[in-house]
Amino acid sequence: MAANDWHRIRARYADTTVTVYQAYSPRIGLPAARDGRFPAVWKRDRMTWIKPSFLWMMYRCGWGAKEGQETVLAVEISREGFEWALEQACLSEYVRSVHADRVEWRRSLKRAPTRVQWDPERDIRLRPLPYRALQLGLSGEAAGRYADEWITGIEDVTPLAHEIHALVRAGDLAAARALLPREEEYPEPAGLLDHLRT
Repeated sequence: MAANDWHRIRARYADTTVTVYQAYSPRIGLPAARDGRFPAVWKRDRMTWIKPSFLWMMYRCGWGAKEGQETVLAVEISREGFEWALEQACLSEYVRSVHADRVEWRRSLKRAPTRVQWDPERDIRLRPLPYRALQLGLSGEAAGRYADEWITGIEDVTPLAHEIHALVRAGDLAAARALLPREEEYPEPAGLLDHLRT
């Protein structure tokens, strides 16, 4: 598999929006889904991670069973904002083929309002696959833009997560897969991820 195929964004998207996933405690997640924006208790001064992969989110939150991650949100954001975040991002770890040296990487990481991690994508049983899923961390200016400008809708998909998990546990993988959000290769503008592929 070529490096470009290894690091592809797979997501649910429309003409002007892309869906990312997060999981929160009910005190944050429920009002966010109800009001279409994060409540005041949501801390915009902390880094927040968004994930285009539904199954990677399920792996991270344990199908919405982990403490503090019981409410799974599908957050629809503007593609313009998403791509701005990727343009501004720095890889969260030093990669010799990408960075001149560790000093340059640390400087870039400190300045960047966003950071990227590439983690193994997951299958329906949450086992690692031989290609990567994007995690995008937002802080400072990026977190503020996310909360105030990019979000076009927030949906509580916890019931969907629980339904799919129940089918997986029952061994009905075909039915479980049929319920998964349809994710396709994101049509990235030329060069968008060149500084983020390892």
